[in-house]
Amino acid sequence: MPQCRGRRLLHDGDPVTGRNRVLGEAATGERGSAVVDFVMVGGLLTMFFLAIIQLTLVLHVRNTLIDAAASGARYGTLADRGAADAEERAGALVGMALNADFAQDISTSEVTFQGLRTLEVTIKAPMPVIGLIGPRDMLEVKGHAAVQP
Repeated sequence: MPQCRGRRLLHDGDPVTGRNRVLGEAATGERGSAVVDFVMVGGLLTMFFLAIIQLTLVLHVRNTLIDAAASGARYGTLADRGAADAEERAGALVGMALNADFAQDISTSEVTFQGLRTLEVTIKAPMPVIGLIGPRDMLEVKGHAAVQP
């Protein structure tokens, strides 16, 4: 049996190369599995990273719409303004911050909110699923402001 400085060799040689193999090296059948592991883990991490980016985009759109609805409601309750001004202001803010497609369905109404007469601005917009593309009217936000007596 051939010797290899402290390592034991297999008693039979490799039939392809004619060389003896060291026990523990390539005898386990895992040769090349690091590439597969890298691809699988890399793909998983990429999908995880893209999901986090998409979640931040959804939250950004939602928070922008909430801010535009609240700002539009406050603008509409000023002394010389009305509900139409609130819709116009909210639409301008959404169009400036996001896209004009997000400002297509804006409505206003006077409601009683916590015992106060308020102007309510409602914005219905698409829910961004892939980038800014998504199903319409899935995201609905409301903003309130007290009407001046």
